[in-house]
Amino acid sequence: METAGMTEAAGMTEAAEHSTAAPAPAAPAAPDVPAAPAAPAGLATGAVARMLGVAPTTLRSWDRRYGIGPDRRAGTKHRRWAPHDIAVLKEMCRLTSSGVPPAEAARAASRTAPGGTAGRGPEDVGTPPSPGPPGGGWGPLPLGRVRKECRGLARAAVRLDSPTVDALLDSVLAAHGLVTAWDEVMMPALRAVGRKWETSGERYVEVEHLLSWHISSALRRIPAARAPSGTGPPGPSGPPVLVAGVPGELHTLPMEALTAGLAQYGVPVRMFGGAVPGAALRAAVRRAGPGVVVLWSQSRTTASVPLVRHLDAIDWGVPGARHSALVMVAGPGWAGARLPDGVVYPQSLGEALGLAREFSVRGRAPG
Repeated sequence: METAGMTEAAGMTEAAEHSTAAPAPAAPAAPDVPAAPAAPAGLATGAVARMLGVAPTTLRSWDRRYGIGPDRRAGTKHRRWAPHDIAVLKEMCRLTSSGVPPAEAARAASRTAPGGTAGRGPEDVGTPPSPGPPGGGWGPLPLGRVRKECRGLARAAVRLDSPTVDALLDSVLAAHGLVTAWDEVMMPALRAVGRKWETSGERYVEVEHLLSWHISSALRRIPAARAPSGTGPPGPSGPPVLVAGVPGELHTLPMEALTAGLAQYGVPVRMFGGAVPGAALRAAVRRAGPGVVVLWSQSRTTASVPLVRHLDAIDWGVPGARHSALVMVAGPGWAGARLPDGVVYPQSLGEALGLAREFSVRGRAPG
């Protein structure tokens, strides 16, 4: 961002020296020399945004809507943020990320931050609250009634505030567990940003990508557990659960959540990711001898009932003691599909985890 704030040129004056003798010839006047420009006080908006891990548009929006902005500006256009202004911003970020509504957070930040501009609001800066510039700023996501942690996560994602997103995800996983964190915080935020970018052209795609990446990273940070022998879920030597996306299916986050949950319970998992060819899936089932095979489909265009039938018919083992896996389909793509008898279709992460844990301890006799 350009800087402004040139100072006026200062003239140099010469004082003539006098003595008791005849006056000395006057020295030639020195030419006027402009003083060096004074460095503008405070930081530019871009520098503050990088410091806090937020988007510059967010800082401008807070200034315009809530008066959370600098008192001093260089010239008439460019904001310069002094240390007490930055302290207010840090408090604003902390409060909004914890789920406090922005207007309330702005009032609290102005009152409590050291050196903050207490009581300053839009009416004090002479600018009424505005929804943003033409075309809209990166405004709030359409969340509806959700947990405050979900609101905080969505706000941090819109600000592209990666450190806060990570901290919030780790916090909600530790406080509420995977299933609640997934159902009531992660998924509502992902759905909201998906709806936003679908109605805003290409905008908000970067928010969805950032949020998806950090959710995936948080799921991978969940530690795997191994139950003591003879108690709880099976150890690593038990039959595994195979988790895969059907051919053409690229969405993987729900599979990552299921994989993380099973690993946390000590259930051995083989996660293949998205878009696994049918032949590769059939080969993997024969080689691994799983207790459960989970097939994820996000869209009806990828949900393949013939593939389900093929996998459901595979068995292995010696004659008279052959086994087959429980086939479980998951995801909205299977809604309304005519599935073979014995194939299960859980409607939530918690239900899928329960079924997978139950059937992973044993094979299923062919029906």
